[in-house]
Amino acid sequence: MNLVQSPARACFGLAEATIDLGAVTANVRHYRRLLRPGTEIMAVVKANGFGHGAVPIAKAAVEAGATWLGVARADEALELRAAGLTVPILAWLYDASELMWLSDVDVSVATVAELQQVVSAPSVHHVHLKLDTGLHRGGSTPDQWIELTRAAAHYEALGAVKVRGIWSHLSHGDELDATHSRRQLEILRAGVALARRAGLEPSVVHLANSAGALTLDAPDCNLVRIGAGLYGIDELGTGLRPAMRLNTKVAQVRRIRAGEGLSYNHDYITPTDTTVALIPLGYADGIPRPAGTGGGVEEAGRPGAARAGAPAGVLVRGVRMPIRGRIAMDQFVVDAGDIPVEPGEPVTVFGPGDQGEPTAAEWARWAGTIPHEIYTGLGSRVPRRYEEADR
Repeated sequence: MNLVQSPARACFGLAEATIDLGAVTANVRHYRRLLRPGTEIMAVVKANGFGHGAVPIAKAAVEAGATWLGVARADEALELRAAGLTVPILAWLYDASELMWLSDVDVSVATVAELQQVVSAPSVHHVHLKLDTGLHRGGSTPDQWIELTRAAAHYEALGAVKVRGIWSHLSHGDELDATHSRRQLEILRAGVALARRAGLEPSVVHLANSAGALTLDAPDCNLVRIGAGLYGIDELGTGLRPAMRLNTKVAQVRRIRAGEGLSYNHDYITPTDTTVALIPLGYADGIPRPAGTGGGVEEAGRPGAARAGAPAGVLVRGVRMPIRGRIAMDQFVVDAGDIPVEPGEPVTVFGPGDQGEPTAAEWARWAGTIPHEIYTGLGSRVPRRYEEADR
């Protein structure tokens, strides 16, 4: 990259992810308005609250009316308890050696062997029996369900365990057409009937995720698990608000001639003289590398940025500036054209979109993934700052 008018001007500063806790509480209340009266909400805050910060998100969700918290792993549950959260928590991925630390955390059980591990733990646990209704990723197979429910009833009668819930996981929960979900619901209903025949009386039955909570009519399920929707991932377009805005500053600015290549391997060649700005974030921070190469070049069989619609970019001075060249580990380059840009200029990488900035959903489309991965991929080098709900 050759300089032509002046040396590169530099300004370095940390990026920052701003989390609007007011958006989180609004999203929870949005669901409360739409759900059948009496339906409880489990706020799913696994993976550090989808990258937003598990504890602040959990507190905001509970204040807004969520009565349960859901996590994947044991350490995630323990973090919430250490932060003073007292509502019921369900964890579904754990090792037998961790059960001694999870005495006040509900755990998922899918096999008789897992149930026996829970029973062997030092304290009595609340469990949720999981039935595989069609996702085929976990849970008891239907042919093993009777054995599991009978064993659970036996141990419950002995006072060794308490079956608090029965649950399953949707395979097509993000689709408007609830055909697959209705089939799974029927299987779950049969499973609940068998469990009750065995003598179990679960207090909660849950199947639906964020989208399924709105598309699946399931009056016999009294709990829904809200993950994506909690953070404003609006799969159905119902009016949820994204909670995260990722900001940084322009690090360097330079003017380059037509015909110059940008970033590694010069995937992009400038067609005219232009100004480029260096953005101090890269794939180590969670900026998806496949979103780069802004000239539509394909790299070693991998689709580059030759996708329909506008190229990947960021918002600077109220203008979307496209990424040019490959995204590197710590930085990428955007094309400012003839717009005067200075080091230190604010940059919005993504946000709710109400100021013209890209959204996480757009970044997901550019990278060929889903917004969940954009949020959870945000690296530890990016600090999180929280705006309180009343703001």
